[in-house]
Amino acid sequence: MRRTIAITMKSKILLILSVLLLVSLGLNHLGLLFWGWSFVFIVLLGIAFYDITQKKRTILRNFPVLGHFRFLLEMVRPEIQQYFIESDISGQPISRIYRSVVYQKAKNELETVPFGSELDLYADDYKWVNHSAFPLHIDKDTEFRIKIGNAACSKPYHASLLNISAMSYGALSTAAVTSLGNGAKMGGFYHNTGEGGLSPYHLKTGADLVWQLGTGYFGARDSKGNFDSELFKNKVAEHEQIKMIEIKISQGAKPGHGGMLPAEKVNEEIAKIRHVPVGKTVLSPPGHSAFSNPLGLCEFIQKLRELSGGLPVGFKLCIGRREEFIEICQAMKQTQIYPDFITIDGGEGGTGAAPFDFINFVGSPLKDALYFVDNILKQFDVRQNIKIIASGKVFTGFNLFEKLAMGADLCNSARGMMLALGCIQSYRCNSNMCPTGIATNNPSLVSGINIADKSVRVFNYHTRTMESLVELLGAAGLTKPEDVQAKHISCRYQGRAVTLEELFHNPG
Repeated sequence: MRRTIAITMKSKILLILSVLLLVSLGLNHLGLLFWGWSFVFIVLLGIAFYDITQKKRTILRNFPVLGHFRFLLEMVRPEIQQYFIESDISGQPISRIYRSVVYQKAKNELETVPFGSELDLYADDYKWVNHSAFPLHIDKDTEFRIKIGNAACSKPYHASLLNISAMSYGALSTAAVTSLGNGAKMGGFYHNTGEGGLSPYHLKTGADLVWQLGTGYFGARDSKGNFDSELFKNKVAEHEQIKMIEIKISQGAKPGHGGMLPAEKVNEEIAKIRHVPVGKTVLSPPGHSAFSNPLGLCEFIQKLRELSGGLPVGFKLCIGRREEFIEICQAMKQTQIYPDFITIDGGEGGTGAAPFDFINFVGSPLKDALYFVDNILKQFDVRQNIKIIASGKVFTGFNLFEKLAMGADLCNSARGMMLALGCIQSYRCNSNMCPTGIATNNPSLVSGINIADKSVRVFNYHTRTMESLVELLGAAGLTKPEDVQAKHISCRYQGRAVTLEELFHNPG
């Protein structure tokens, strides 16, 4: 909200300055120099009078006119910081070095790096692949697929190792959703709908889809907001593109927090997609109404599996209270109902706009969560039934390799795919003023997206990232992703070099 107000104020200030400049130049051009400067003086005098009499901003009362430049500089601070101050490796949440490699892959440009690494190889948490003295050559076009679906699943799905993470239509524009779906169709990887549900823009691309059901059950809910079994069953039967079902328990950006879609955004199209009333605020509650405990979760998984005709069903969560995940594993053993996959979302956040405290201080970071989940599933002897999907800051082939070493079977990427579309990390995702037309529904901004071009960029990014993973596998002397283990990556921890295997088992 604060950012939106700031953007509006910046626009007003820029408009005023532009009008002053244009009028002054126009009058000067006509030879009316005196009247040109007189006009500027009168306008500035009016602004000064307003500043002195208004009572909301002390800076403007004490420094009329000049105070506006302070606010203007503050508003463009992110742009100044990104383009003129931060180094290639210091930017947050995604540094320029990672943004650049995504852009290069998406555009099929040269991505080699000259003159050595810019990273501090002796800094804590620096990681590297332990390559083999006898590397293997693997054809870069080798396509690795991961089977998702245990014995209870009659329609298993063979997924790519890198896919599009959950991002709803509404959070993303029509052009962005269409471009992502087209790229997924071209590259043979799946597109997660996000909790906003199935939209015509997801479906028309022909891409494989993972239908995410959040606490609002959008697209499969009754008039009271509860899960509608028949509606869900009919919709799955109607669309063969739906390859998996994901129950969203929580997301990394705001775990334990429900969402809200304001009434002004609930137009007829959104209302039809989500099965909600037009023009009324839509609330996503923090928790599910279809279940409220681990046993209920297992039963709901089985119910969705039956209603979907045997599709893989899993759930997504950000790890919080660890004893609760252990209780979920106990419920699996008790009921003998196992999800086909579990998506682990990192607490480092993502594309979803979220409250400050939630995006910064709630939820386990991905790397800690991955090892914990993989370890607990093995302790309960259920790991063989469940695939683990990692979601959080996956941009490069090494990021994929790293997540596999920490226990994942495959990965989802949201921000990586947005960067491939052309995202410039402008920090406008929550304002409906995204300058690249990706995270906005403003028609004038969305119209700037060339869908044909952006679709190819998404395809290129996926293809070349997978090629990078294949090269890393060969360098490590491995033949397939399933061979990657924690011992294949080392990191610097408290000044010493240890493998992830050593770190996990002896963190002290």
